[in-house]
Amino acid sequence: MTGIYTPTRGDIVVHPPRGKSRRANGLKPNRVTTIGMARTFQNIRLFQNMTVLENVMIGRHCRTTTSILGAILRGARSRAQERETIDKSYDLLEKVGLLDFADEFAKNLPYGGQRRLEIARAMATDPFLLLLDEPAAGMNPQETRDLDALIVRIRNEGKISILLIEHDMKLVMNISDRIYVMEYGKKIAHGTPQEIRENPKVIKAYLGEEIDA
Repeated sequence: MTGIYTPTRGDIVVHPPRGKSRRANGLKPNRVTTIGMARTFQNIRLFQNMTVLENVMIGRHCRTTTSILGAILRGARSRAQERETIDKSYDLLEKVGLLDFADEFAKNLPYGGQRRLEIARAMATDPFLLLLDEPAAGMNPQETRDLDALIVRIRNEGKISILLIEHDMKLVMNISDRIYVMEYGKKIAHGTPQEIRENPKVIKAYLGEEIDA
């Protein structure tokens, strides 16, 4: 979906809230981001030797129009966009609870903080669809609870759709409207959290079945 790999078959059709629907097959990742889809990664991909603030500012790059010459000359338009980028980045850091760490190097954040920073950087692109690849991987229970609350807040306050791939079933059940269950690359069920809890295929695949004595 985000252009890392090219689909071998089928179509990915994107329907932005504003603008025309378009086919996303073959688009490079930067173009996918421009049309409104942003992602985080299972393995954290931050700029470790840049500050927390700078990491989020980089996410704003696709929404700025200043040319290289404009950046060098620092005209009024360039300065205005730079100020907007900084203000937006600080605002996002506040939303994810990292405002006090703005000037800290990304590598010095605790693991949960680095996860939240990746989400803030993705949100800096102004997406209508946020894709989270196993965001709770490696987190302790408290970090997972904090992440749960953050994702719900992003969805409700930002009116952003979220596509989540996750193995933490408690997190999935707590925040999802609809769930799709995969087993060995094939869909075996989809529905509401309650429907998934009661689905016999899901119970068999992930919870096991009792063996008659």
